[in-house]
Amino acid sequence: MDHRHIIYIINPISGTRTKKDIQSLIETQTRKQGIPFEIFPSVASGDYSFLHEIIREKKTTDIIIAGGDGTVSQCIAGLMHLDVNFGIIPCGSGNGLALAAKIPKNTAAAIDIALNGKPSPIDGFFINDHFSCMLCGLGFDAKVAHDFARQPTRGLTTYIKQVIRNFFSAKTYSFDIKLPNHQFSVDAFFISIANSNQFGNNFTIAPKASLNDGLLDIVIVTEQMKLNLLVQTFKQVSGLNKLQTGTIKSDKKGILYFQAEQLSISNRSAAPLHIDGDPMETNKDFDIKVKKNCFRLLQP
Repeated sequence: MDHRHIIYIINPISGTRTKKDIQSLIETQTRKQGIPFEIFPSVASGDYSFLHEIIREKKTTDIIIAGGDGTVSQCIAGLMHLDVNFGIIPCGSGNGLALAAKIPKNTAAAIDIALNGKPSPIDGFFINDHFSCMLCGLGFDAKVAHDFARQPTRGLTTYIKQVIRNFFSAKTYSFDIKLPNHQFSVDAFFISIANSNQFGNNFTIAPKASLNDGLLDIVIVTEQMKLNLLVQTFKQVSGLNKLQTGTIKSDKKGILYFQAEQLSISNRSAAPLHIDGDPMETNKDFDIKVKKNCFRLLQP
């Protein structure tokens, strides 16, 4: 690509690292390569329509996002209809999409990939009218996300504290699941719908997930004793649970793990919702469908 113009979007409050240092590295490394660029702060509302005209006028080729999964997801949702590549400089609390795409947490290394990496097609999905680039969840992990968002400090330590606090009071929720070929009901601690293989911080919830296979990985942690819950979760993150095919046996005590292009969920107990780690208002019903190859991500 002979002509390049980069727009950097920096979330000033994501994670725990100083964004002044990140911006300085961005400016230094990009100027070394002689690539024109502009820098904008992220927008809390997720409305990036103000960039549309700039992208067209400047013939912008790349949007590089310095932030966490929520910021990345909002930026891509607002700009993926434009002919641009996306890059990630991970500086959030989890950085699930970046880690799944082999983009390191080291800022200088991540900038280098954004400047010199190759664009690859990546899937996303919609949960009702909300876009997700990585993972959404109903139940326990969403409750943790809601509590985490209210804390005065961010980071992995704060997140772990919220997981531990919520574990002892965790309850199950009732769901009706409709797949293209059958449907079933289940009581579960949580449901994860994943395009990426992990929550973040290399905590792998869907070991078989691929960023561009046209499928969603669904993980349902069913009602069970808390001790068994820990054992089954360990098996899942270790990749010991096999993908289920055919009719899902919803009476199984443990973890249901399967793939689908789409599904519907009736959220009978009003389980809380998160999308890419950001707490969202829940709903009674969800229609979830993969969107294949909907954006290009710069990867090693």
